[in-house]
Amino acid sequence: MTEPKRERRNFRFGVFEFDTASGELSREGKVQPRLRDQALQILRMLLERPREVVTREELRNGLWPADTFVDFDHGLNTAINQLRSALGDSAANPRFIQTLPRRGYRFIAPVEAGSQNGVLGPEELDEPASRPTRSLVLSDPQELPFVSRRIVRILFSLIQLMYLVFYTISLMRLSRVEAILTESRNPSLLILVVLIVTAAIGIPIRLYLLSAASFNYRGLGTKFKKLFPFLLPLDGLWALAPFLLVHQIGFGLALAATAALLYLPFSQRSLLLMGFSVRPTSN
Repeated sequence: MTEPKRERRNFRFGVFEFDTASGELSREGKVQPRLRDQALQILRMLLERPREVVTREELRNGLWPADTFVDFDHGLNTAINQLRSALGDSAANPRFIQTLPRRGYRFIAPVEAGSQNGVLGPEELDEPASRPTRSLVLSDPQELPFVSRRIVRILFSLIQLMYLVFYTISLMRLSRVEAILTESRNPSLLILVVLIVTAAIGIPIRLYLLSAASFNYRGLGTKFKKLFPFLLPLDGLWALAPFLLVHQIGFGLALAATAALLYLPFSQRSLLLMGFSVRPTSN
C-alpha cells in the first residue's frame, strides 16, 4: 500500500506567513526578500515542530547529506542569523527562535498550520475543516506573548492552591459561615448547600489541574479549554464569597475582592495560551 501524498503547508505566526511550496516569507501580506535555501529549510523544520527542540544533529541531517563536507557550525549560524534578521528577531530577546546552547533551537511563538489546496496531510485529518471563529472577548493565542512554560506552571499552580485553600477553609468553618448568613438575614440553608456542592466539585478539579501543571502534562491547555465553560460559572459563584463578609470588611473591599476573583478564570486561560497553546488550523 502506498502512502498518501503529503501536501506542502502554509504556516502563519505573528504577522508572518510562510509558503512552503514557493519558499516565500510574507509579512502582513507583503513578500519579503527571498532567504537562502538553508534558512528556508531551518524555518520549515522549526515550524513543523513548534515549541519543541530541533537538535543541531537533526538540522545537520536535514540540511546537508551525510557525505557532504562543510563547516556546519558556520553554515548553521549564518542561516539562523539570516532567518532572525528577516523576522526582526534576536538571540538575546527571542520572539520566534530560541537558542538552546549546545542542543539546538526551538520555535516559541504560536503557529497556525494549513494545507495547500485544502488537501489535508495525515497528521491533520483529526483537525477541524474550518478555522475557529475568533472571540471578540477572549484572548487569541496570536495576541499574547510567549511566556516560559515553567513560569506559567508556577503561576497556574499557585492559583489552584489558592482555590483549594479557599474551599477547605470554607468547609472547615461551615458553622461560622452559617452564623454570618443568619446575622445578615440571607437564605442560609440554600447558600450553604450551594457552598458545599460547589466546593465538593471544585476540590477534585483543582487537584487535577494542580497535578497536571506540576507534572508538566502537555495536554493541560486542551483540557482546561474543555473545562473552562464549567469552571467559569463555578468560579463566578465563589467570586461572590467576599460579600458574605461585607459587614466585617465593608462594601468597597468586598466589591474589589469579587472583581479580582471574577478575573481569575480568564487569567488562567490566558496563562495556558501563553505557555501551552499551539493550534494548527487548515486554510
